[in-house]
Amino acid sequence: MSQDHRNIGIRWFDEVWNKGRREAIAEFLPPNGVLYEAGSISRGPQGFYPFFDRMRASFSDIRVKVEDTFGENDKFCYRWTCSMRHTGDFMGIPATGKTLEVTGIAILRAENGKMVEAWQNWDMLGLIEQINSKPQSQVYVAAM
Repeated sequence: MSQDHRNIGIRWFDEVWNKGRREAIAEFLPPNGVLYEAGSISRGPQGFYPFFDRMRASFSDIRVKVEDTFGENDKFCYRWTCSMRHTGDFMGIPATGKTLEVTGIAILRAENGKMVEAWQNWDMLGLIEQINSKPQSQVYVAAM
């Protein structure tokens, strides 16, 4: 059973984020499921859809790669890397077209083949710093 639980998180990243399948959210997250994400709490698919929609509106070419996973019984931890392109407004910052990379860790608790709780932490400060950074050539010229 624990291997099945481990695969739920891997499939979540692939189906929801890599493939962009909004409908997959309800396949993995039951109505009573709780996600703690980026300083907010989402309850069930209806609670998570707004976060998903904001991220997909702000970023395209989202690609999450699970780098490492460990756990037992009903809880697993996933260390991941995500690359994406900033193609829409994000937190008031207009699209830059930049390709960005961010890392994060998720802990997931599963029951009956679904995520019932998940805790997600990712490097949002690093993401914003990448969005706001100047191209290398501008930094060099400004320093001269």
